[in-house]
Amino acid sequence: MTRSKRTDMVHGGTRRSQYGEVSEALFLTQGFVYDSAEAAAARFVEAGEDEYIYARYGNPTVRMFEERMALCEGAEDAFATASGMAAVSGALLSLLRAGDHVVSARALFGSCLYVLEEILTRYGVEVTFVDGTDLSQWEKAIRPDTKAVFFESLANPTLDVVDIAGVARLARAQGATVIVDNVFSTPVYSRAIEQGADIVVYSTTKHVDGQGRMLGGVILGRRDHVRKVVEPYMKHTGGAMSPFTAWVMLKGLETLDLRVRAQTATATHLAEALAGHSRLDRMIYPGHPSHPQHALVERQMGAGGTVLALDIAGGQEAAFRFLNALEIVLISNNLGDAKSIATHPTTTTHQRLTEDQRAALGITPGLVRLSVGIEDPADLAGDILQALDRI
Repeated sequence: MTRSKRTDMVHGGTRRSQYGEVSEALFLTQGFVYDSAEAAAARFVEAGEDEYIYARYGNPTVRMFEERMALCEGAEDAFATASGMAAVSGALLSLLRAGDHVVSARALFGSCLYVLEEILTRYGVEVTFVDGTDLSQWEKAIRPDTKAVFFESLANPTLDVVDIAGVARLARAQGATVIVDNVFSTPVYSRAIEQGADIVVYSTTKHVDGQGRMLGGVILGRRDHVRKVVEPYMKHTGGAMSPFTAWVMLKGLETLDLRVRAQTATATHLAEALAGHSRLDRMIYPGHPSHPQHALVERQMGAGGTVLALDIAGGQEAAFRFLNALEIVLISNNLGDAKSIATHPTTTTHQRLTEDQRAALGITPGLVRLSVGIEDPADLAGDILQALDRI
């Protein structure tokens, strides 16, 4: 029987012990016992289905989470990681070696930029940056020797949208692997595999947990790539997800669809209320008709997601006054949480960039990233409007 993504988020990948528990079992163990020395030797040569060696290699609770995520994403397999950045770095470093060429969108989360600019180049990988929204720049930059392309489908924090199908078409023509960081799109609205992505990465800290408890990540793709390329790198470098984290993520997946759709509905409501506000130089929301790539968003995701950006008139001083006047929305640097969170990227998540780099990306001193939670929409609108009034 064919099941919807929403149903798979609740039931996918479940394994039950002999006790028939309803909630997924938490196998909080780092190792496993073998019936004999011969069985141990055989398992180290090739572990069968539901045979485990060490928690860094795999665990029944973690495997449930991996299978459930793969079902949600439409991927063949997944490897769960200790954090979102472990997923990003693992997806790149497991594939690349000295002499390889990567093309990346320039608009990225600060830590992703660090991996590309500092770590990959340190080990002899050539990286070319492009404006991710401009397909002509991708076409010029991707070469016959390009090994991979990398981008955030919705850029952090300016919410520029990259055409997944368009970039994938150009990359595959040259044999390059397409790696997509899909955090802002969320598994609810993602069709990245269908649209041409080879590898999709998430920080499951955002949205999947979505309640401020756990760091986590996941790398999704074809089974042969996940198990033969990603898994050896991750298990030997130690970036695997813990069983307890996987159990929390499984619980988060049960309500993910409900939370994200509610957050998106509220974000849409806020965008409509804030569009054209006199205290804003810009209101950026992919789901609002004013967004320059609104048509692409509708085609690629079908909804605008859970995050807005507000460019406060008056720069950093005005942005700080706005942030300090908020009464419900929290000041923090996470996103995709059940609680609404405001972030000032210039002084936090993107502070390591130079002023010129931020300007080129559209990260102005007045820009505030607003991750919308599940609070009452009217309460959130009232809080944001009163904070703008107090600037």
